[in-house]
Amino acid sequence: MSIKVALIAGLCLLPLLAYPAIYTYVDDSGTSHFTNILPVGKKFRVVISERIRHVVARVFNNTTYDGIIERHAQTHGIDPSLVKAVMKAESNFNPNAMSHKGAQGLMQLMPDTARLMKVDNPFDPEENIRGGTKYLKYLGETFGGNLDLVLAAYNAGPARVKEYNMSIPPYDETRTYVQRVKTYYNSFKKN
Repeated sequence: MSIKVALIAGLCLLPLLAYPAIYTYVDDSGTSHFTNILPVGKKFRVVISERIRHVVARVFNNTTYDGIIERHAQTHGIDPSLVKAVMKAESNFNPNAMSHKGAQGLMQLMPDTARLMKVDNPFDPEENIRGGTKYLKYLGETFGGNLDLVLAAYNAGPARVKEYNMSIPPYDETRTYVQRVKTYYNSFKKN
């Protein structure tokens, strides 16, 4: 019976593959490359279609914390879609998330940042979202509202952004983070 269910599910998804959105190829050194731009001259293959991505985004667009996000975003003058995008990138909406570097909770506040933002319990969603939203406001004021710099500072720290002459530090993790949050941000703004 499970083989039939899998076959039916697969057949239902086939029409969605006619709308490509993300492509990949593996270069000669074995490195995988991904793009959402229709590739030219390389042997790319479709990884995920636009329709599947839209369905997946709806399924994983967690609304559990929307009320808290709205309240603190309004208090601090931050777009709630940005707060939600940072939360998605940082913890994927897991209030108990903890990074190997010590970042904690939904918005992955480092202990020093939590203290600066007066967050006593970073695993409490209300406190964590309040602190993370307040921190986004602080970074916005520090970096003149430049979203790329705000996000880079959220990931790598404000000192690193200043160290690199008010630009995104040349760390792959930070550059990827900035793009990922902006993608989530644009997606949440459309919903």
